[in-house]
Amino acid sequence: MNIAVVGAQWGDEGKGKLIDILSKDVDVTVRYQGGSNAGHTVIVDQARYVFHLLPSAILRSGKVCVIGNGVVVDPKALLEEIDGLKVRGIKVTPQQLKIAVNSHVVMPYHRVLDGLREKMREHKIGTTGRGIGPCYADKVTRCGIRMVDLLNPRVFAAKLKDNLREKNEYFKKVFGQHGFQADPIYQEYMGYARRLKPYVCDTALYVNEAISQKKSVLFEGAQGAFLDIDFGTYPFVTSSNTIVGGVTSGSGVAPTKIDKIIAAVKAYTTRVGEGPFPTEFDKKMEEVIRTKGKEFGSTTGRARRCGWFDSVLVRYAATIGGFDELAIMKLDVLDELETISLCTGYKYKGKLLKDFPHDYEAICNLKPVYEEMPGWQTPLGQIRSYKKLPVNARRYIERMQELVGVTIKYVSIGSERDEIIVR
Repeated sequence: MNIAVVGAQWGDEGKGKLIDILSKDVDVTVRYQGGSNAGHTVIVDQARYVFHLLPSAILRSGKVCVIGNGVVVDPKALLEEIDGLKVRGIKVTPQQLKIAVNSHVVMPYHRVLDGLREKMREHKIGTTGRGIGPCYADKVTRCGIRMVDLLNPRVFAAKLKDNLREKNEYFKKVFGQHGFQADPIYQEYMGYARRLKPYVCDTALYVNEAISQKKSVLFEGAQGAFLDIDFGTYPFVTSSNTIVGGVTSGSGVAPTKIDKIIAAVKAYTTRVGEGPFPTEFDKKMEEVIRTKGKEFGSTTGRARRCGWFDSVLVRYAATIGGFDELAIMKLDVLDELETISLCTGYKYKGKLLKDFPHDYEAICNLKPVYEEMPGWQTPLGQIRSYKKLPVNARRYIERMQELVGVTIKYVSIGSERDEIIVR
């Protein structure tokens, strides 16, 4: 069976743990979008691993991990991850890791441009500054450098010089900054190319061949539905398609070959960076949940903003994502609460909205409509059966399921691999 795992909120839903669990039973795991601006955290035997480019399944021996063409690859960041695992006794071989020959490469000028643009803006986006947006922009304007270019010194040198001819004028005239010299970048990236060459192949052919051989594939999304470049809270979004539709363009696998779509969603809501957030807590409550849930960004370390579960948000994600199942993550973070609120709609200019609006002014000024439910005030960490959950915990899960309209299959009640309930 081929499964896609996506996020249904603003990312950070716990996809890393879910993918780690599901990858045990699949042959190939494919990351299909995003870059080193994403972060998946996996905890195994109390050891914490944070991945930005490597699929989470890299911790499973005998499994193949693929970085698809829809990912923008920062070679320096990727090699740091590979080397970091080696220090911890995990060797990443070319048999275990495949990198798409047509994936685009993050360059030094992308990272600098990312920071300068954000600094100049009056309305900050909250970018991670990793150069992801500028790299995707170059991809779309057809001046990007791909992994296949990096492996051909003559092509790489020509493209780099051509790009710097344009970029340096932009840096000098728009930002008053010195430009880049080609040779230092060329030498640095040739070093990356030598190390990464054994991993690079046509991953679309590789994955499709694996599927034809009846091998199972897990497609790993980064970020979440409301950071999608088309359907998210634009412009406070990422630069790629985070929804399940991105699987096809980001991997070269036809949509007809995806058998199941599972969405990860927190039992509450978080987002990192700027942008509207209808159900955001007040400062006191936010600090309580942030501390209990350890809500700090895997990539930036920034404190995540926290709020109540928003069923309008997740229902819209389900509509555009075609979810078959939901995985509710971090339910245990709500253990101590006396009452829990769920957002069931919005009020804006005297009208009740049941669907998520796209108008920026509306999103910033609407008021959530809440339904209150009693908490369970019982630790959930040792429970492994759905029937043994406190009745109020089950009622909360079933009400979320009813509001979103998608079956809840998994309930995570802790950060370790085995702290999950399968219904």
